[in-house]
Amino acid sequence: MITAQCIARINELAKKSRETGLTDNERAEQAELRRRYIEHIKGQVKVQLDSIKVVDHGDQCGCGCHDKH
Repeated sequence: MITAQCIARINELAKKSRETGLTDNERAEQAELRRRYIEHIKGQVKVQLDSIKVVDHGDQCGCGCHDKH
């Protein structure tokens, strides 16, 4: 789970990386936090895509969608 504290830490490490550089431990922490963040986003996208329902309607549905083809 990605919390506000995780995002704050990601941003803190990114800022420190730009300003003064990171230690090996901080680079490892940053990589792990980024990995967890990306996995979280992928999970959200998957849930969103899994909830999409395709509606198949006949050629004479009257909604106007067939006029676009």
